[in-house]
Amino acid sequence: MDQPALPDFDLPATGGGNVRISDFKGRGVVLYFYPKDNTPGCTTEGSDFRDLYPLFQALGWEVFGISRDSVKSHEAFKAKQGFPFALIADTEELACAAFGVMKLKNLYGKQVRGIERSTFVVAPDGTMARVWRGVKVPGHAQEVLDFVRTL
Repeated sequence: MDQPALPDFDLPATGGGNVRISDFKGRGVVLYFYPKDNTPGCTTEGSDFRDLYPLFQALGWEVFGISRDSVKSHEAFKAKQGFPFALIADTEELACAAFGVMKLKNLYGKQVRGIERSTFVVAPDGTMARVWRGVKVPGHAQEVLDFVRTL
């Protein structure tokens, strides 16, 4: 079965550098897209990945969160929540478009464009191993960790 092609990007992230997924070939990468910093669901999702991060690291995997928020917003969110992993700023929606996560959503009766909560697991060989779209936060980070353990 053919794996979908892996989109690459080079975007600013917390900690002052840029992240390029292709730089992680040989290591597994979990990339989770979330709608907005400092919102309840996104805080819970990030906290779940934070709490499991040592287990991902022990398996040789890296975790990144990505949204359309600025690096400045990400830095504050990361510091407030104690996230040990980088948050990637996709202010121009380059990665969002490449991964197809922008959707029309209903918010208080209005249609707005936003990120559909999605997670992508990139295997150490650089192929897309698994995709979750329309993610429900409770239990998701554990489900991703359980999947990574099978690779």
